[in-house]
Amino acid sequence: MAADHSQADKEEPSILPLLNAGFNRRYTENTNTGACLNELIQLEHGEVRLQCKLRSSTATFTALDSVSDAVEISSSDHEIQYVNPAFERLTGYTSEEILGKSTDSLMKSDGNKQEILDMMYSQLRKGKIWEGTFYTRRKNGEALVQNVYVTPVTEYGGKVKHHIFVRRGTSYNQTVALSESGQLERYKDGIDLQNGVVLNRRQSMARIHSMTIEAPITKVINIINAAQENSPITVVQALDRVLEILRTTELYSPQLNPLQVKEEDQITSDYVGGLMSNALLVLSRDKEFREQSQIAAFDSNQGINPKRKFSGSDVTLSKVTHHHIPSTSPASQHRVPPHIEAILENSSLWDFNIVELEKATNKRPLMYLGMSIFQRFGVPEFLGVSEGVILNWLQLIEANYHSANPYHNSSHAADVLHATAFFLEKDRLKACLEISDEIAAIIAAVVHDVDHPGRTNSFLCNAGSDLAVLYNDVAVLESHHSALAFQLTTRDDRCNIFKELERDDYRQIRQTIIDMVLATEMVRHFEHLSKFVNSIKPAMKDIDDGSSMHSGGRGTPDSSSTSAALTTPENRMLIKRMLIKCADISNPARPLNLCIEWANRIAQEYCSQTDEEKRRGLPVVMPVFERNTLCVSKSQVSFIDYFVVDMFDAWETFADCSEVTTHLQNNYKYWKQEEEKDRRGKSEKK
Repeated sequence: MAADHSQADKEEPSILPLLNAGFNRRYTENTNTGACLNELIQLEHGEVRLQCKLRSSTATFTALDSVSDAVEISSSDHEIQYVNPAFERLTGYTSEEILGKSTDSLMKSDGNKQEILDMMYSQLRKGKIWEGTFYTRRKNGEALVQNVYVTPVTEYGGKVKHHIFVRRGTSYNQTVALSESGQLERYKDGIDLQNGVVLNRRQSMARIHSMTIEAPITKVINIINAAQENSPITVVQALDRVLEILRTTELYSPQLNPLQVKEEDQITSDYVGGLMSNALLVLSRDKEFREQSQIAAFDSNQGINPKRKFSGSDVTLSKVTHHHIPSTSPASQHRVPPHIEAILENSSLWDFNIVELEKATNKRPLMYLGMSIFQRFGVPEFLGVSEGVILNWLQLIEANYHSANPYHNSSHAADVLHATAFFLEKDRLKACLEISDEIAAIIAAVVHDVDHPGRTNSFLCNAGSDLAVLYNDVAVLESHHSALAFQLTTRDDRCNIFKELERDDYRQIRQTIIDMVLATEMVRHFEHLSKFVNSIKPAMKDIDDGSSMHSGGRGTPDSSSTSAALTTPENRMLIKRMLIKCADISNPARPLNLCIEWANRIAQEYCSQTDEEKRRGLPVVMPVFERNTLCVSKSQVSFIDYFVVDMFDAWETFADCSEVTTHLQNNYKYWKQEEEKDRRGKSEKK
């Protein structure tokens, strides 16, 4: 029977080898059953599968539009044919901008680029998946590190027709793991969807990049690196120097090179170094120092105790007593003597004589001036307390200033309070700040140096004081001033000026006061100044150009116009920091007689510190303040040159206080003349 079959009746071979070879259809006339089966197989591999793929393509691209990974599809010639929205967000390019471009052009150009590309495409040509890490150039010039997974797509004949890139940038690094319940949980790594197990795909360097790439300084460095690629050699070298500077941890602190300091400028080096040094020169715990360093604080049995030890534990030991807080309201008893009242009439003027008030009040100027300014700014009404509570509080704070200090006493606090109030009444500040800001600034001025021992932070750290230990040698005095101020204030309702505030209002005003007091630390002087200038300058330019202007709520349209940028919480905080900083070191900008008085007082206090350092064998923080060789004029010139001029130039531009800078200029000329006289006198003696 088999021999009688015709050729057409013979068994039909399988069509699968032809399909795998790249053919998509074979036409032949045959009535054999196997031929019919091959025909059906061809239909299934052709039209049927294509129809199914077309019907599912819309759903596939919808899914790609929703995934967090950046997906890119390119041709075998590396031409980009599709990107999803996540790709657009990650790189900054829109699909219209990127389609048709080479995928290689997105890689950052460096020494390893070609090596990575050769390795990647070698794997893909073999039909194998490539996985690795490289930098992708974003539209804004940043170089973004990415973990990339590239899958080749093969068609008939085994040829690679497309490449699918899955880019996982630092903004999208997540781990999606399948929990035991089958629900999705997010962790830190990728997921193998085929096996349902978590794979740790990131290398150690990729982890580091993912943690730091979003930091602003890292973005700046990446932009600079990108700018160097196609720049001339001179630009590349300049940018290398910029990168070297950016890598330092002290970006805002000017560096004094000892080799560049002239012999006659050694005073500047010593003075500035002493004020800004936060390093521990010697850590010496000296029991004698803790016993001799005194603070004036309330004692539970004896009131003010002038022999109390200056230690961290004292922060929690001060107690308000009935002896110092009158049982009856003092508001009705507070009668300002006529001669003091006459002095206070000029308290709104910059030329106000705080030394005269100090003498008239028997070294209690803070209470009298404080009551006058608090009433002028409506502090009792804002806080919702009586004037008696305000008076109790002012008496308490003033009692905790050291009257024995030549400089850091309640007269200095009153002087800073006066300057703060003077600046707050400028139209620009009225337009920028809210009433709560003003109240916080006034209170911060009062407490900013409370319980100051007449010694610098560096001295306390070198001496191993309890406060230095308590605050880890960081902003020791400033931290103590703010902490003690709130502890004294909230201990007794009779002097608690915050007792009627709502919790949120109290927390806000407390945070502002603390921030302002901490801003008086000289170590961060240039940081605060630089941030103020860089943030305020664009807003001031808008005002000068007449754009983006509106009137502040409490100022006149003509005098207090300001841009919206000045009233943001961040810029308001910068303004308040600069406000108290200018008030704190405003002595060189006071009338000449006051300027000289304060200069001699601070010199006397620093000389006293030098004497104690020598007596106890501690490092001398500021050798320039040696009694036998001291030149006050030179120290003032150095201080003004280094700290004051630039700050008051910026502040005058912002706040419009020309009378202040006029005094500063005149005083500087005076000190320069005195310095020259001193130099000539020394030359004649030689």
